[in-house]
Amino acid sequence: MGDRSYVGQSPPRREDPGLVAGAHRYVADIVVPGCLDAVFVRSFEAHGLLNSVDLAAAQSMEGIVGAYSAGELPDLPVTPAPPRAEVPPEMSWPALARDRVRFAGQPIAVVLAADRYTAEDGAELVFADIDPLEAVIDPGPAASDEVMLFEPRSNVVSVREFGAPVDDVMDSAPVVVETIIRNERLCPTSIETRGIVVVPDGDDITVHVSHQAPQRLRQSLARSFGIEAERVRVIVPHVGGAFGAKSQTYPEYIVIAHLARKLGRPVRWIEDRREAFAGATHGRGQTQRLRLAADREGNLLALEALVDADIGAYPHTGEFIAANTGWMLSGPYTIPHLHVRVRAVVTNTTPTAAYRGAGRPEAAYALERALDRLAHRLGADPAELRLRNFIDRNEFPYRSPTGAVYDSGDHAAALRLALERAGYDDARAEQRRRRRTGDGNPLGIGIGSYVERSGGQEGSTEFGSVTIEPDGTVVARSGATPQGQGHATAFAQVVASALEVELDRVSVIQGDTDEVPVGVGTFGSRSMQVGGSSLHHAAHDALEEARLRASAHLEVAEADLRYDDGRFTVVGTDRSVTLGQLATERALSAQAEFGPPQAFPFGTYVAVVELDRDTGDISLEKLVAVDDCGIVINPKLVEGQSVGSIIQGIGQALYEQVVFDEYGQPLMSSLMDYSLPTVAELPALVLDQTVTPNPNVPLGNKGAGEAGCIGTPPAIVNAIVDALGGRDEGIDLPVTPEKVWRVLSRSD
Repeated sequence: MGDRSYVGQSPPRREDPGLVAGAHRYVADIVVPGCLDAVFVRSFEAHGLLNSVDLAAAQSMEGIVGAYSAGELPDLPVTPAPPRAEVPPEMSWPALARDRVRFAGQPIAVVLAADRYTAEDGAELVFADIDPLEAVIDPGPAASDEVMLFEPRSNVVSVREFGAPVDDVMDSAPVVVETIIRNERLCPTSIETRGIVVVPDGDDITVHVSHQAPQRLRQSLARSFGIEAERVRVIVPHVGGAFGAKSQTYPEYIVIAHLARKLGRPVRWIEDRREAFAGATHGRGQTQRLRLAADREGNLLALEALVDADIGAYPHTGEFIAANTGWMLSGPYTIPHLHVRVRAVVTNTTPTAAYRGAGRPEAAYALERALDRLAHRLGADPAELRLRNFIDRNEFPYRSPTGAVYDSGDHAAALRLALERAGYDDARAEQRRRRRTGDGNPLGIGIGSYVERSGGQEGSTEFGSVTIEPDGTVVARSGATPQGQGHATAFAQVVASALEVELDRVSVIQGDTDEVPVGVGTFGSRSMQVGGSSLHHAAHDALEEARLRASAHLEVAEADLRYDDGRFTVVGTDRSVTLGQLATERALSAQAEFGPPQAFPFGTYVAVVELDRDTGDISLEKLVAVDDCGIVINPKLVEGQSVGSIIQGIGQALYEQVVFDEYGQPLMSSLMDYSLPTVAELPALVLDQTVTPNPNVPLGNKGAGEAGCIGTPPAIVNAIVDALGGRDEGIDLPVTPEKVWRVLSRSD
């Protein structure tokens, strides 16, 4: 890196002073003269024939500017699907429901007024005539096509397979364990809900939106309305969380943009929390049937996984998220034979999409639960079973049975460090003492080892550019857009290190397609791995161009130049020229679009729990997280990502679940109905790391944003089952005190 490097340091986050002072704007803070507020009318039925939508009362109400259903907007585009999703045309997602509704919360009409309060009152007057149809909410029954959402087309949208059938191995294996795993639906619940403001200017539109991928949204809107991408400007202000759920184009965005263009007036929609539960996307939602075969010494022989993914009413982002589960199901283990089948199935529920981890938590949870069931069957220590089957450190790069190429790793080192930090041997000794004497509540120790994928889809690039201004300041532009991760700080560290200049000389521009027209976005833990690498390359290219110019300007060979702190000096003299001076006559800049192979961060989590014999209460005593994300650019930012992700993993393990009744009605409408962990539920956390550099990027880093929600759930649930002596009947996610109490009661 040279003499001045900020890699491995944790300078204060640049975003924080404005956040603390309330100076930063979010979408809801944007004020545009003459802007209309939109309120959506949503279906109260999960499945039904939409006979008509009566807008007359709303349209005649004082203060209402307009009320529209699909019938009033015949040229309203459908919701565009992501490029990777397999969406049959007949299963496209209408921006406003036409003829049929397929989930409770689906938009069927929109009401506009000069203020939100009037629009809300007008929406109450809209009447939708819907004949209810039978709803199906479980992907298993839905796959039978007894209730069809898009007849005559099957509810099974796609089937993806990895590996080859393993029945012959299963039939001859000495030990086979079977388990059914259910990954419950989760609601992303970012602090800032979805929001969009569209300002028209002739055929041009400016879109202010809370989003993860402004360039992708720009292209999506342009295609939808048949206009050039240059006529669409997308601006992302500060974002209060996203977790994957703000990476796509939603029906509401299409409606708001269409009405703004139609009326020639700015239109705004800010989602409320009730809409966020019913109308926005959910995450997870899989049923997995696993068979795991081993010999009597615990060497893994084969894995079979049949996965039914509930992708909700419309195949959109959720369709290809399920493929991530299949792709990662061999985890960190050497499994000679593997067969995974993933079916994406539509149901009469809210569509699913990416949620932090996006398919990888589902894979790790299923595999780690099966590993512990095998350990219990064999009477083996769960840690020793994992160590026996880990991919050897000398086998990297390693091609998994599903075709993923793991770049680097040392899984045994991460597990051993996690066991040491957890006091594993002492905890096991205390567990044996309690079981022997009957003194004290049941104690359990659980392990969750994982390998995940970071970098987004294979082959995707990210844009980065570096411009040196005549005053010596440096402007870095990135196609990655932050939602609170600290990009402005970390990207500045990368560029300042490459140029060997002071950190405060570097500013970072993101989230505006006029400023950064090229880019992919922030998801899949790709920002630093891909975006940071692009900025690193651009900075070095700019520095090399500056060196050429300095050589010509000072009339010496490049070898006679010494570079330090933004200045080239002729060796042995005081003749010099600064970067800023070299940029005076013509722009000094460089850009890069770097697309490294996907990386595979990994680690091990260890949880220690105590169960109350009388109430089933679960006390999470300690959680140890050992992650390996390669070279760490900013330790504090990685720590923040780890803790936030761990809390969401605790939520999945113990608290959160989106529940529908048999008619497809969601049984939550606010955070009073949906249980989220708070700081009060945070256990003693021990964070540590191993460092296995990524050989495919210049900085050696891997993604760091999603590990906590991958490793935490299996560690906690394995600990609970361990405390129950291996009895896991009825221990589904989330594991509640009632479920634990029922197992304890049966044992009594």
